[in-house]
Amino acid sequence: MSRSTPALLGLIPGEPAGVGPELAVRLAHTEHTCALVALCDPTSLREAAEAIGLPIEILAADATDAAPGQLRVDPMPRATASRFGTLDVRNAAYVHDCLQRGARLAAAGTLSGLVTGPVHKGVLNDAGIAFTGTTELLAQVAGCQVVMMLASPSLRVALVTTHLPLRDVSSAITTAALNHSIEVLHQALLADFGILNPRIAVLGLNPHAGEGGWLGHEEIDTLIPVLETLRARGMNLIGPLPADTAFLPQKLADFDSVLAMYHDQGLPVLKYSGFEHAVNITLGLPFVRVAVDHGTALELAGQGVADPSSLIRAAELARSFAQRRARLSPQWLA
Repeated sequence: MSRSTPALLGLIPGEPAGVGPELAVRLAHTEHTCALVALCDPTSLREAAEAIGLPIEILAADATDAAPGQLRVDPMPRATASRFGTLDVRNAAYVHDCLQRGARLAAAGTLSGLVTGPVHKGVLNDAGIAFTGTTELLAQVAGCQVVMMLASPSLRVALVTTHLPLRDVSSAITTAALNHSIEVLHQALLADFGILNPRIAVLGLNPHAGEGGWLGHEEIDTLIPVLETLRARGMNLIGPLPADTAFLPQKLADFDSVLAMYHDQGLPVLKYSGFEHAVNITLGLPFVRVAVDHGTALELAGQGVADPSSLIRAAELARSFAQRRARLSPQWLA
């Protein structure tokens, strides 16, 4: 894709029995700020549109323009018809194939990035597909290590570890892992968010950030040496900070992002502060990926009550990231 080509984003609604298809229909009815092509079964979109009482016009994937109420679709067939609210393992491979196709197209440069809806990890694994999460799948296809960030309008939280049992977290926070997480986060804040000299608050692993070694040695043995090394390279890093006070509003005002050591250390605060408008961003990929920060909401599917705010914000952020990357030199993105 040349730098003069407008950003084209792949939209993957996700689990067909959940709210993803109807949220895609609602997104199609917003005033388009980016070019979208959905990778899914068009019948799934039509069924969702009928269920929530919104019309949808399906266009060919190579259509030149799409007005509100229209959506380009690169058709991917489901294995069987789906019922809103009822998972079916026969469609698990379809969900996985949509993600794989989107990742390959984005990695090849055909798409500038991906906007992804919710998937159900359980039904994919029940179907015999080893699936930890979309973040991990994209990293595997792209052949790189990534960092998960969740962002709301008021807070950005990145993670050193993601979907790990708590007992495995300490051993996963190595010097290499921490270095990589901070470097990827720092670069993303520069290149994607356009923040000069980003201020990153790094949380400690243990209560009170280890209390000088009395409550754990990970801060002394790993976190502090890594932070000192990266500060010497010019990064603005604060910490390691006790997690129980780092999210106080007066402290957050001094940070551009928080780096948490594990999933449930930072994300409950973010979701409490702005769940409806939060998004999930995969940092470190050669392409843009922004996702909704909610699940399939099977109990709401097909009723027309699911809030599309997260998907709309995901598309807006993905567009801004893709456009900013198109303006930057390869050296800046490296």
